[in-house]
Amino acid sequence: MSGADITFRGAALVLPGGVVQGDLSVIDGRIAEVGVVTRPAGEQVDARGLHLLPGAIDPQVHFREPGKTYKEDLATGSAAAAVGGVTAFLEMPNTDPPTTTAALLADKIVRATDRARAHFGFFFGATPDNAAEVAALDPTRVAGLKIFMGSSTGTLLVDEQAALEAHFAAARVPIAVHAEDETRLRARLAAYAGQTDPALHPIIRDEEAALIATTRAVELARRHQKRLHVLHLSTAEEVVFLRGLPDEGLVTTETLPQYLWLDADAYATLGTRLQMNPPVRSRRHQEALWAGLLDGTIACIATDHAPHTVEEKALPYGQAPSGMPGVELSLPLMLHAVHAGRCSLRHVVRWMCEGPADCYGLRRKGRLLPGHDGDVVLVDLQRTRRVEAAQVMSKAGWSPFEGWALTGWPVMTVLGGRPVYRDGALQPGVFGAPLEFAHAPRVHRRPPID
Repeated sequence: MSGADITFRGAALVLPGGVVQGDLSVIDGRIAEVGVVTRPAGEQVDARGLHLLPGAIDPQVHFREPGKTYKEDLATGSAAAAVGGVTAFLEMPNTDPPTTTAALLADKIVRATDRARAHFGFFFGATPDNAAEVAALDPTRVAGLKIFMGSSTGTLLVDEQAALEAHFAAARVPIAVHAEDETRLRARLAAYAGQTDPALHPIIRDEEAALIATTRAVELARRHQKRLHVLHLSTAEEVVFLRGLPDEGLVTTETLPQYLWLDADAYATLGTRLQMNPPVRSRRHQEALWAGLLDGTIACIATDHAPHTVEEKALPYGQAPSGMPGVELSLPLMLHAVHAGRCSLRHVVRWMCEGPADCYGLRRKGRLLPGHDGDVVLVDLQRTRRVEAAQVMSKAGWSPFEGWALTGWPVMTVLGGRPVYRDGALQPGVFGAPLEFAHAPRVHRRPPID
């Protein structure tokens, strides 16, 4: 789809250098002028009293297509993203079948075309024996290589040293790891076999399992001089470890809004709905993750959007699947963090727009700058709304944040100058495009925001 024209008037623009009052125009899908607009084009949007941000990028979602589309699919998951102000997503390979060949990767791109309501990219899945296929990938067409170092949802697992060495040697794209140590997980699961209390989840999948795997992945990345991204960081111990590494530009990481807002006390009320891998942990870990974001140790925020049905999540612990939806509430949750004084709007843009764009080589995304793509989101920082299951766009139809009153919501989401969501409704005929990646060999930490 070709780009369109639109002009925003009187918005508070969240720019790389700070927030300024002004106008912004998009011409033929690209940002043309910022601050003072001399060539207004297209629809003139009165944005007074609102803030204009770059579109959020969610670098870790599971949209379940192919194979489990009763839980979610590329159309419904991306619609939830658009409603939440997310204009681009990177989707994981543990579908059915898993995305472990070039043909299956191409199939996903075809499935998303003219159906996805946000721009899209896909990860390639590592298996114990597909390093040769990884080496042959076109790095401009794939988000990264996903390695499950510990068992989670799906059949992908690579934990033997020889297979890990082969993948780190072969990869020409960022290597994104689910960092939980399989040997420790198996021992812990055996020790707690038959237990049905969901509050045991962070005890079974403990801090040591995470730290062992993260340490191992970092050693591989440094020895092979390859870009590593540690997915869904969940422990204080990992924050301390990563903070202490020299800034060689090889290792980046992310955390999740679920970890920042929920803690282990919530198992008492949410039960298996809170169950995800790695787990939601105690407030000690939560505070360490906030600190890691604020000091730049953690580069970005993802959601690990992993929907399951209400019926599946109601199964007893040990039978219920791990994962929860998150893509449509991630930006509202972080805007609420601004309202609550936990961070600034500039932090949110760094963590949800600039950070993912930098980590995955999305050169024209994540910033309100001339020449960048016209993917933007208009937000109302004063709007308060309660989260209700009936309003959840995801096919999952539930959220762990049901009943929460959040302040700060998207009111318009724009792809390449075309509104895809506005006035509470998706707009017909507006779809995303395949992302192109220009992966940087190194991504260095940025100094904290004053």
